[in-house]
Amino acid sequence: MRGAELCARATRQMTAAGVPDAGRDARRLLAHVLKVPAGRLTLFLPEDVAADLEGAFNVLVERRCERVPVSHLIGRRMFYGREFLVTPEVLDPRPETETLIEAALAGPFERVLDLGTGSGCILLTLLAERDGCVGLGVDLSPEALHVAFWNRNALGLDGRAAFEVGSWYDPLAGQSERYDLIVSNPPYIALNEMADLSPEVRDYEPRLALTDEADGLTAYRLIVAGAPAHLEDGGRILVEIGPTQGAAVSAMMVTSGFTQVSVIPDLDGRDRVVSGKIHAK
Repeated sequence: MRGAELCARATRQMTAAGVPDAGRDARRLLAHVLKVPAGRLTLFLPEDVAADLEGAFNVLVERRCERVPVSHLIGRRMFYGREFLVTPEVLDPRPETETLIEAALAGPFERVLDLGTGSGCILLTLLAERDGCVGLGVDLSPEALHVAFWNRNALGLDGRAAFEVGSWYDPLAGQSERYDLIVSNPPYIALNEMADLSPEVRDYEPRLALTDEADGLTAYRLIVAGAPAHLEDGGRILVEIGPTQGAAVSAMMVTSGFTQVSVIPDLDGRDRVVSGKIHAK
Protein backbone atom coordinates (compact mmCIF):
# COMPACT_ATOMS: atom_id res chain seq x y z
CA MET A 1 0.00 0.00 0.00
CA ARG A 2 1.19 3.49 -0.79
CA GLY A 3 2.23 5.84 1.99
CA ALA A 4 -0.59 8.26 1.22
CA GLU A 5 -3.17 5.50 1.58
CA LEU A 6 -1.65 4.33 4.85
CA CYS A 7 -1.73 7.88 6.21
CA ALA A 8 -5.36 8.36 5.17
CA ARG A 9 -6.44 5.07 6.73
CA ALA A 10 -4.55 5.77 9.95
CA THR A 11 -6.06 9.25 10.16
CA ARG A 12 -9.57 7.83 9.93
CA GLN A 13 -8.76 5.14 12.50
CA MET A 14 -7.27 7.58 15.02
CA THR A 15 -10.01 10.16 14.49
CA ALA A 16 -12.59 7.49 15.32
CA ALA A 17 -10.65 6.76 18.51
CA GLY A 18 -10.84 10.41 19.57
CA VAL A 19 -7.19 11.25 18.92
CA PRO A 20 -6.80 15.01 18.39
CA ASP A 21 -5.00 16.16 15.23
CA ALA A 22 -4.93 12.60 13.90
CA GLY A 23 -3.57 13.59 10.50
CA ARG A 24 -0.47 15.16 12.01
CA ASP A 25 0.16 12.13 14.19
CA ALA A 26 -0.27 9.74 11.26
CA ARG A 27 2.41 11.61 9.35
CA ARG A 28 4.79 11.67 12.33
CA LEU A 29 4.40 7.95 12.89
CA LEU A 30 4.88 7.09 9.22
CA ALA A 31 7.95 9.32 8.99
CA HIS A 32 9.37 7.51 12.02
CA VAL A 33 8.77 4.08 10.50
CA LEU A 34 10.25 5.11 7.14
CA LYS A 35 13.18 6.84 8.90
CA VAL A 36 12.72 10.06 6.98
CA PRO A 37 12.39 13.64 8.28
CA ALA A 38 8.75 14.48 8.92
CA GLY A 39 9.13 17.61 6.80
CA ARG A 40 10.11 15.49 3.78
CA LEU A 41 7.47 12.79 4.15
CA THR A 42 5.42 14.20 1.27
CA LEU A 43 8.12 13.05 -1.14
CA PHE A 44 7.64 9.44 -0.02
CA LEU A 45 3.83 9.31 0.18
CA PRO A 46 3.30 8.24 -3.46
CA GLU A 47 5.60 5.24 -3.01
CA ASP A 48 4.64 1.74 -1.89
CA VAL A 49 5.56 0.89 1.69
CA ALA A 50 7.21 -2.46 2.34
CA ALA A 51 5.02 -5.01 4.10
CA ASP A 52 7.17 -5.18 7.22
CA LEU A 53 7.17 -1.40 7.57
CA GLU A 54 3.43 -1.29 6.99
CA GLY A 55 3.01 -3.79 9.83
CA ALA A 56 5.19 -1.72 12.15
CA PHE A 57 3.21 1.41 11.26
CA ASN A 58 -0.10 -0.32 11.96
CA VAL A 59 1.10 -1.37 15.41
CA LEU A 60 2.03 2.22 16.23
CA VAL A 61 -1.34 3.45 15.02
CA GLU A 62 -3.12 0.95 17.24
CA ARG A 63 -1.09 2.12 20.23
CA ARG A 64 -1.86 5.74 19.39
CA CYS A 65 -5.55 4.85 19.32
CA GLU A 66 -5.04 3.71 22.91
CA ARG A 67 -3.88 7.31 23.50
CA VAL A 68 -0.23 6.48 24.05
CA PRO A 69 1.64 9.75 23.33
CA VAL A 70 3.47 9.95 20.02
CA SER A 71 6.69 10.84 21.84
CA HIS A 72 6.50 7.54 23.74
CA LEU A 73 5.96 5.63 20.51
CA ILE A 74 8.87 7.18 18.65
CA GLY A 75 11.04 7.94 21.71
CA ARG A 76 11.79 11.52 20.70
CA ARG A 77 10.37 15.02 21.03
CA MET A 78 11.56 18.31 19.55
CA PHE A 79 12.05 21.17 22.00
CA TYR A 80 13.44 24.58 21.10
CA GLY A 81 14.90 23.21 17.89
CA ARG A 82 16.61 20.18 19.43
CA GLU A 83 15.62 16.55 19.66
CA PHE A 84 15.32 15.00 23.12
CA LEU A 85 14.93 11.42 24.21
CA VAL A 86 11.55 10.92 25.90
CA THR A 87 10.34 7.91 27.89
CA PRO A 88 7.36 7.26 30.18
CA GLU A 89 9.64 8.25 33.09
CA VAL A 90 9.70 11.95 32.14
CA LEU A 91 7.28 14.67 31.18
CA ASP A 92 6.86 15.21 27.47
CA PRO A 93 8.58 18.56 26.65
CA ARG A 94 5.89 21.01 25.60
CA PRO A 95 5.95 24.12 23.42
CA GLU A 96 4.55 26.21 26.28
CA THR A 97 7.72 25.60 28.28
CA GLU A 98 9.68 27.42 25.60
CA THR A 99 8.21 30.58 27.17
CA LEU A 100 10.45 29.91 30.17
CA ILE A 101 13.46 29.41 27.88
CA GLU A 102 12.86 32.73 26.15
CA ALA A 103 12.49 34.54 29.46
CA ALA A 104 15.70 33.01 30.82
CA LEU A 105 17.67 33.91 27.69
CA ALA A 106 16.47 37.50 27.95
CA GLY A 107 18.88 38.04 30.86
CA PRO A 108 22.44 37.09 31.80
CA PHE A 109 23.38 33.87 33.57
CA GLU A 110 26.42 31.68 34.04
CA ARG A 111 25.34 29.04 36.59
CA VAL A 112 21.89 27.46 36.36
CA LEU A 113 20.00 25.31 38.85
CA ASP A 114 17.09 23.32 37.38
CA LEU A 115 14.77 21.83 40.01
CA GLY A 116 12.70 18.85 38.88
CA THR A 117 14.78 18.58 35.73
CA GLY A 118 13.11 15.45 34.29
CA SER A 119 14.43 14.91 30.76
CA GLY A 120 16.81 17.83 31.28
CA CYS A 121 15.26 19.73 28.39
CA ILE A 122 15.18 23.10 30.19
CA LEU A 123 18.69 23.01 31.64
CA LEU A 124 20.29 21.51 28.55
CA THR A 125 18.58 23.94 26.20
CA LEU A 126 19.77 26.91 28.24
CA LEU A 127 23.35 25.62 28.30
CA ALA A 128 23.27 24.84 24.58
CA GLU A 129 22.03 28.34 23.84
CA ARG A 130 24.55 30.09 26.09
CA ASP A 131 28.17 29.04 25.55
CA GLY A 132 30.33 28.70 28.64
CA CYS A 133 27.50 28.38 31.12
CA VAL A 134 27.24 25.43 33.50
CA GLY A 135 24.37 23.97 35.46
CA LEU A 136 22.96 21.39 37.82
CA GLY A 137 19.71 19.49 37.39
CA VAL A 138 17.97 17.91 40.39
CA ASP A 139 15.20 15.32 40.28
CA LEU A 140 13.63 12.94 42.76
CA SER A 141 13.42 10.18 40.13
CA PRO A 142 16.59 8.21 39.28
CA GLU A 143 14.79 6.88 36.19
CA ALA A 144 14.18 10.43 34.95
CA LEU A 145 17.83 11.28 35.44
CA HIS A 146 18.86 8.33 33.28
CA VAL A 147 17.01 10.11 30.47
CA ALA A 148 18.60 13.46 31.36
CA PHE A 149 22.09 11.93 31.29
CA TRP A 150 21.40 10.44 27.85
CA ASN A 151 20.18 13.79 26.51
CA ARG A 152 23.17 15.59 28.02
CA ASN A 153 25.62 13.26 26.34
CA ALA A 154 23.76 13.33 23.02
CA LEU A 155 24.01 17.13 22.99
CA GLY A 156 27.69 17.10 23.90
CA LEU A 157 27.12 18.90 27.21
CA ASP A 158 28.64 16.29 29.53
CA GLY A 159 31.35 18.73 30.65
CA ARG A 160 28.89 21.47 31.54
CA ALA A 161 25.79 19.83 33.03
CA ALA A 162 25.60 17.70 36.18
CA PHE A 163 22.62 15.88 37.67
CA GLU A 164 21.81 14.87 41.24
CA VAL A 165 19.04 12.71 42.69
CA GLY A 166 17.05 14.34 45.45
CA SER A 167 14.13 16.51 46.48
CA TRP A 168 14.46 20.14 45.42
CA TYR A 169 17.39 21.69 47.32
CA ASP A 170 18.33 18.61 49.35
CA PRO A 171 21.31 17.60 47.14
CA LEU A 172 22.79 21.08 47.71
CA ALA A 173 23.02 20.65 51.50
CA GLY A 174 26.46 21.64 52.73
CA GLN A 175 27.44 23.26 49.44
CA SER A 176 28.44 26.91 49.30
CA GLU A 177 28.01 27.44 45.56
CA ARG A 178 25.32 29.87 44.50
CA TYR A 179 23.56 30.24 41.18
CA ASP A 180 22.50 33.25 39.18
CA LEU A 181 19.47 31.49 37.69
CA ILE A 182 17.03 28.98 39.18
CA VAL A 183 14.46 27.43 36.84
CA SER A 184 11.74 24.88 37.43
CA ASN A 185 8.70 23.30 35.84
CA PRO A 186 7.33 21.59 38.96
CA PRO A 187 4.20 19.47 39.41
CA TYR A 188 1.43 22.07 39.42
CA ILE A 189 -1.75 20.14 38.62
CA ALA A 190 -4.10 20.13 41.60
CA LEU A 191 -5.45 16.75 42.65
CA ASN A 192 -9.01 17.75 41.75
CA GLU A 193 -7.85 18.68 38.22
CA MET A 194 -6.23 15.36 37.36
CA ALA A 195 -9.41 13.77 36.04
CA ASP A 196 -9.75 16.57 33.46
CA LEU A 197 -6.38 15.93 31.83
CA SER A 198 -6.16 14.26 28.44
CA PRO A 199 -5.56 10.49 28.52
CA GLU A 200 -2.13 11.04 26.98
CA VAL A 201 -1.08 13.04 30.03
CA ARG A 202 -3.14 11.49 32.83
CA ASP A 203 -2.53 7.85 31.95
CA TYR A 204 0.98 7.83 30.48
CA GLU A 205 3.09 10.61 31.99
CA PRO A 206 4.70 10.24 35.44
CA ARG A 207 2.19 11.25 38.10
CA LEU A 208 5.01 12.46 40.36
CA ALA A 209 5.85 15.13 37.78
CA LEU A 210 2.23 16.18 37.26
CA THR A 211 0.62 16.70 40.66
CA ASP A 212 1.49 17.31 44.29
CA GLU A 213 -1.67 15.38 45.24
CA ALA A 214 -2.90 18.62 46.86
CA ASP A 215 -3.64 22.16 45.65
CA GLY A 216 -0.93 22.31 42.98
CA LEU A 217 1.12 24.90 44.87
CA THR A 218 3.16 22.74 47.25
CA ALA A 219 6.29 22.72 45.10
CA TYR A 220 6.25 26.49 44.63
CA ARG A 221 6.13 27.06 48.38
CA LEU A 222 9.30 25.02 48.80
CA ILE A 223 11.11 26.28 45.71
CA VAL A 224 10.43 29.98 46.27
CA ALA A 225 11.12 29.94 50.00
CA GLY A 226 14.45 28.14 49.50
CA ALA A 227 15.65 30.09 46.49
CA PRO A 228 17.25 33.13 48.22
CA ALA A 229 19.73 30.86 50.04
CA HIS A 230 20.98 29.52 46.71
CA LEU A 231 20.94 32.62 44.51
CA GLU A 232 23.64 35.22 44.07
CA ASP A 233 22.77 38.86 44.61
CA GLY A 234 20.84 39.88 41.51
CA GLY A 235 20.01 36.28 40.66
CA ARG A 236 16.75 35.34 39.00
CA ILE A 237 14.13 32.67 39.48
CA LEU A 238 11.78 31.50 36.73
CA VAL A 239 9.05 28.91 37.31
CA GLU A 240 6.46 27.54 34.94
CA ILE A 241 2.91 27.69 36.28
CA GLY A 242 -0.61 26.65 35.49
CA PRO A 243 -2.73 29.41 33.91
CA THR A 244 -4.57 30.24 37.16
CA GLN A 245 -1.56 30.28 39.50
CA GLY A 246 0.12 33.56 38.61
CA ALA A 247 -1.19 35.62 41.50
CA ALA A 248 -0.50 32.98 44.14
CA VAL A 249 3.08 32.28 43.01
CA SER A 250 3.80 36.00 42.57
CA ALA A 251 2.70 36.62 46.16
CA MET A 252 5.06 33.87 47.37
CA MET A 253 7.97 35.55 45.60
CA VAL A 254 7.20 38.96 47.07
CA THR A 255 6.95 37.44 50.55
CA SER A 256 10.34 35.75 50.06
CA GLY A 257 12.00 39.05 49.16
CA PHE A 258 11.99 38.91 45.38
CA THR A 259 11.62 42.10 43.36
CA GLN A 260 10.65 42.77 39.75
CA VAL A 261 8.13 39.95 40.06
CA SER A 262 6.18 39.47 36.85
CA VAL A 263 3.88 36.98 35.17
CA ILE A 264 4.78 36.10 31.58
CA PRO A 265 2.14 34.74 29.15
CA ASP A 266 2.72 32.04 26.58
CA LEU A 267 1.94 32.42 22.88
CA ASP A 268 -1.72 31.61 23.55
CA GLY A 269 -1.95 34.48 26.02
CA ARG A 270 -2.21 32.25 29.11
CA ASP A 271 -0.13 32.95 32.22
CA ARG A 272 2.82 30.55 31.94
CA VAL A 273 5.90 31.76 33.85
CA VAL A 274 6.51 33.79 37.01
CA SER A 275 9.87 35.50 37.35
CA GLY A 276 11.60 37.43 40.09
CA LYS A 277 14.99 38.80 41.11
CA ILE A 278 16.67 38.67 44.50
CA HIS A 279 18.85 41.38 46.04
CA ALA A 280 20.90 41.25 49.22
CA LYS A 281 19.43 43.33 52.00
